[in-house]
Amino acid sequence: MFTGIVEATGTIDAAERRGDVLVVRVAAGPVLAGLLGGGSIAVDGCCLTAVAVDSTGFVCELTEETLLRTAFEERLRPGALVNLERPMKADGRFDGHIVQGHVDGVGRIRELRRLQDSAEMVVLPPPELLRYLVLKGSIAVDGISLTVASLDAGAFAVALIPYTLEVTNLRAKAPGDRVNLEVDVIAKYVERLLQARGMP
Repeated sequence: MFTGIVEATGTIDAAERRGDVLVVRVAAGPVLAGLLGGGSIAVDGCCLTAVAVDSTGFVCELTEETLLRTAFEERLRPGALVNLERPMKADGRFDGHIVQGHVDGVGRIRELRRLQDSAEMVVLPPPELLRYLVLKGSIAVDGISLTVASLDAGAFAVALIPYTLEVTNLRAKAPGDRVNLEVDVIAKYVERLLQARGMP
């Protein structure tokens, strides 16, 4: 489990097809501490397995299933920035919100308005995810725990403080870019329970 508090950004060193798998190497720094081969790490909000780890980075293998459900196919190119977060420790402080690392869909940035030091980002999510979004609720965008500031005409907006712009890959984003989205898992459980009781 993750919290949506990005620890660092990494850089894609290489990405190549090997059969039906995309093998990606990520250059990383502090997040390598305690990361072992076979361990989990969230890359842009998607829980992946670090199949190999060395002193400068790690390697992940992405299947077609992962590529179909994320924005990775077009984004994992050498030089691209990715958000990184190690799994939450059982005795750790719970910041952010519950993030499973299971991408629910891919959104597209409609607007990214730079203010003075902060910014506002408007995202168009897949229509089927709209029912899980509520004003002041949580949403993970590329693995970043953010608060829904407004909902309007099939889109949602989030406010970005200077710190978020500085430590995540949002500093390199532009309108039209695709982002991985994970909605609040609690909303999905509530919906499932209501359906089991015969409620619409």
